[in-house]
Amino acid sequence: MAKLHLKPNIEHEIKKGMAWSVHAFTTSGIVLGFLALVAVLKNDAVAAFMWLGLALFVDGIDGTLARRARVKEYTPNFDGSSLDLVIDFFTYVAVPALMVYWFNMVPVPALLPTQTWSLICGALIMAVSCYTFANVNMKSFDYYFVGFPAIWNVVVLYFYLFNTGWLVNLITVIALSILTFVPVKFVHPLRVTHWRNITIPMTVLWAALTLSLIISSRAPNYADWVYKLELALFGLSSLYFAWISLWRTFVVADKEDEESDSAAAA
Repeated sequence: MAKLHLKPNIEHEIKKGMAWSVHAFTTSGIVLGFLALVAVLKNDAVAAFMWLGLALFVDGIDGTLARRARVKEYTPNFDGSSLDLVIDFFTYVAVPALMVYWFNMVPVPALLPTQTWSLICGALIMAVSCYTFANVNMKSFDYYFVGFPAIWNVVVLYFYLFNTGWLVNLITVIALSILTFVPVKFVHPLRVTHWRNITIPMTVLWAALTLSLIISSRAPNYADWVYKLELALFGLSSLYFAWISLWRTFVVADKEDEESDSAAAA
């Protein structure tokens, strides 16, 4: 039997193909974001959140896949980080900003038409988020986000599930817009090592509750004890992420920053 003449660099080509497949997986996020946009225009908030949830899942694991596939080594002429930023801005900022306007989540009763305030808030979200995505110091050395990380898709999700009023929504949008420029730490649930053995299970719990609540939100039964329990657990899991972020900002801030500066000087 004649021997097969394979390319001497076949292993390199396979690994290169794997790297490109990771980029393709990352790119699927923009398709999911577009489907979420279409759902918004069809006034289907539940479908929009489902598509954004899938996009969030892709964004949550594509970084790990990229590091394992060594994409920088095997696709040196293609910047996966830039690709990721483009997709994230669309799914984390642009679509949620449209949802704030389209579903009139900030109908401030004033002289102007009520939807005007939702339009202003949507525009504010788009504007301040440009700073986040252009900030080269977006993350600390221990992978916390520095300043509010423009996760407006999650913010709009809370508006929707808790059915918050215009005043809460307005204050939240303004406060988080200000926190964009303040060096408050926000936990990255998959990369931060502090309390990881708790954070990962809490992230899984949060995601499962989110899915269940979104599905139930088509016809929510606020009197059902199961729905109330899920909503309560959803809120408690959210408080955990807020706690660890505040803990990193105010409790261990000086010690961690000093160690970072010492390591950099060495």
